[in-house]
Amino acid sequence: MRKIRNDNLSKSFKHLFNAFFYSMAGLKSCFKTETAFRQECFLALFALPLSFYFGQTGVEKALLAGSYLMVMVVELLNAALEKTVDRISLERHDLSKQAKDMGSAAVFMAILVAAIIWFCVLFA
Repeated sequence: MRKIRNDNLSKSFKHLFNAFFYSMAGLKSCFKTETAFRQECFLALFALPLSFYFGQTGVEKALLAGSYLMVMVVELLNAALEKTVDRISLERHDLSKQAKDMGSAAVFMAILVAAIIWFCVLFA
């Protein structure tokens, strides 16, 4: 069995520590600049507790909470895509519009999936 060197372990923890703070900076930035993400964060204050209240089993609770959190994940990715497109060029271009529209469609699909899951768990 290979022995883990102490300096590799400390580098791993440092990387993990830094990654956490980069992630927090990304969440903060998205919250400050994206209205849709702020709205989703506000709704999460209700949706996440309700997912644990309405879910009868662990699987149902995970589906309800996870589907809502997935909407937020896709919103973060959409915001990153939009920032990247804007960074490349602010001039109007068909490909830029298509990329942004596809990101928006991904958010819409995530919301649709979450709505279907919530409907199935609560009413089926």
